[in-house]
Amino acid sequence: MQPSLFDDLAMPTLLCAGVDEAGRGPLAGPVFAAAVILEEGTRIEGLNDSKKLSAARREELALEVRERALAWSIASATVAEIDQFNILRATLLAMRRACEGLPHAPQQVLVDGNQVPPGLACAAQYVIGGDAKVPAISAASILAKTARDAYCDQMHARFPDYGFDRHRGYGTAFHLQRLLELGPCEEHRRSFAPVRRHFESCLAP
Repeated sequence: MQPSLFDDLAMPTLLCAGVDEAGRGPLAGPVFAAAVILEEGTRIEGLNDSKKLSAARREELALEVRERALAWSIASATVAEIDQFNILRATLLAMRRACEGLPHAPQQVLVDGNQVPPGLACAAQYVIGGDAKVPAISAASILAKTARDAYCDQMHARFPDYGFDRHRGYGTAFHLQRLLELGPCEEHRRSFAPVRRHFESCLAP
């Protein structure tokens, strides 16, 4: 049965997903990625690079994105995968998983940064600075960041002495001091230099 003209008009002409990540730089926890499809004509006021928004504003916008996006998906790559593959490959893996998790398969993917995840089932293009230029990428940036922050709160509940609620896993002076005093926990990325040095020092004669 041939689709009618009205069926064609009922769907966007191109399902384009914006993709971004959060958590490449920290010393602990998974790296998160999100993919968002905004229906043509959807406008969400205040979308921007998540790093330029307050935590409270990110949470507000994340809720609106979930409610108004045509489709969205959040995925991650584990600490073990980061240590096994390296952070870049793990980030691209998380991005691919986010795209594959969308309930509507996109026809095009726009990725913040300068690389696209391999193995996608559709055309993909990177956009340098896309999290501040492309609304769907901005939305993905916000979902990835809020998901990553929520995970950091869980890490803090499990390992309160490290202060994950304060530094979100980044290598701040406080975090490095705690790492020196306590050693790494199971959420620390052993392939990252400050954590790796701890194990190297333990093995040194």
